[in-house]
Amino acid sequence: MPTINLSRVSGDFGFEATDEYGHTVKMDSSTESGGKDYGVRPMQMLLMGLGGCSAIDVITILKKQRQDVVDYKMVIKGDREAGKEPSLWEDIDLEFHLYGTVDEDKAKKAIELSLDKYCSVAATLYKAGADIKWEVIIHPAS
Repeated sequence: MPTINLSRVSGDFGFEATDEYGHTVKMDSSTESGGKDYGVRPMQMLLMGLGGCSAIDVITILKKQRQDVVDYKMVIKGDREAGKEPSLWEDIDLEFHLYGTVDEDKAKKAIELSLDKYCSVAATLYKAGADIKWEVIIHPAS
């Protein structure tokens, strides 16, 4: 079973979380909530996890299809429920930027497979009621 150790290291809400491999992430609350901007907000970390999870899937699928992805970037935006506690992610927009010689139809299929079948973070967010929309932008190799 994966184990995460969390320690307070900065002010009231500045934490470091470390996994069993020694990888560390810094987290904090917003300054409006008493944090000191020490690290990422925990809810934004969910969006980062979605990006990382889907990126691994998409690149793996496209490599198997012999697509030449020379660079990869994403822009992830989200809106949370207003006036609720807890405030869940409600709407999430993903932009997949693929650089190289990539067939757009294959890229779209890879993204669909990731978000609808393979990415556990996406499945978790869907079960929490999030609406995830996406678009792919291919930047040809120069």
